[in-house]
Amino acid sequence: MLRKLKRFKADSLKVLSIRLFRNTNNSFIGKYKLYRGEKLNWIQIIFKLEKAIIPNIFPWVGFCFSYGFIVSFLYHWGFTVAFPESSDALTQAVLSFNIGLTLLLVFRTNTAHERFWEGRKLWGSLVNTVRNLSRDIWIVVKEQEPKDRAEKESILRLVVAFAVAMKLHLRTDALDEQLASLMSSKQYLQIKEAEHRPLQIAFWIGDYLQHQHDRNCLNIYQLAALHKLVDDLVDILGGCERILKTPLPLIYSIKLRELVVIYCMILPLEIVKDLNWWTGVITAFVSFTLLSIEQIGSEIEEPFGHDPNDLPLDVICNTMARNVEELIKLAPAAIASAEYRTQTGHRRT
Repeated sequence: MLRKLKRFKADSLKVLSIRLFRNTNNSFIGKYKLYRGEKLNWIQIIFKLEKAIIPNIFPWVGFCFSYGFIVSFLYHWGFTVAFPESSDALTQAVLSFNIGLTLLLVFRTNTAHERFWEGRKLWGSLVNTVRNLSRDIWIVVKEQEPKDRAEKESILRLVVAFAVAMKLHLRTDALDEQLASLMSSKQYLQIKEAEHRPLQIAFWIGDYLQHQHDRNCLNIYQLAALHKLVDDLVDILGGCERILKTPLPLIYSIKLRELVVIYCMILPLEIVKDLNWWTGVITAFVSFTLLSIEQIGSEIEEPFGHDPNDLPLDVICNTMARNVEELIKLAPAAIASAEYRTQTGHRRT
């Protein structure tokens, strides 16, 4: 009976710990840590995400507040600035304008999110392709000499270097220490002079595979399968470049911002007779909401930058680097057994 009670307590604690772990991951803080790799409290998270939006819209919000206050001041002193109460047609026109503007903002945000999500799917495909290519090279390419192991490890790190170079290429950043640590000093000097660095790394990987085929370390079918994975890397790179170099038409963003400002200038004339001195505050709140939505769309339509709301490319690249290093350290059983047979054969002779 006592054993059953102890087992029941242990099972209950186990279930409780699993639930707590799930709740932590589903919380606001847990999701941010899973996404960005940083552990912050909810105030820090909100401040970090909002600071990418608020500085860009704050001048416009201040302008709308000042405009609403001026309208309230003029109305208070008897100036005819409010729309006539009997003008139902004008009220309906403002309402229709409000509905149309809301639909445009929704379309703008959805279009930007589609670009953001497509970028995330491409980087998810990159992670899978890097893992598959690294695993296949490590297992399929035969090692005929002791130096082949070191060369294979270098190529696996070059596969990760492709992802890092792709990140720097999309961000138009300079070469960093992470990329330098994934290749030899000679390759690093060559990559500095390359115009398109990810393609240069893809060429090195393909050249290595062809050389292993010439040495009879790969058959033609294995070579074709590995080249297909390298082609997939280049295709993913092209998809990200398409998102980067084909933004939404600039005139669309300009017109949408103009419509938001026009609406915020018409709004005080409609509400001042009911709200009086609160007109400026309400106008500022409405402008903050609409401009925030428009600014979010402008930010996430190009998801490869350094902004807090962009894709966590540094975290993704670090994940691929850890996966490849684990693959190198934990050799497959087939290779380990081959090494054992070789050593045993040398001892017998």
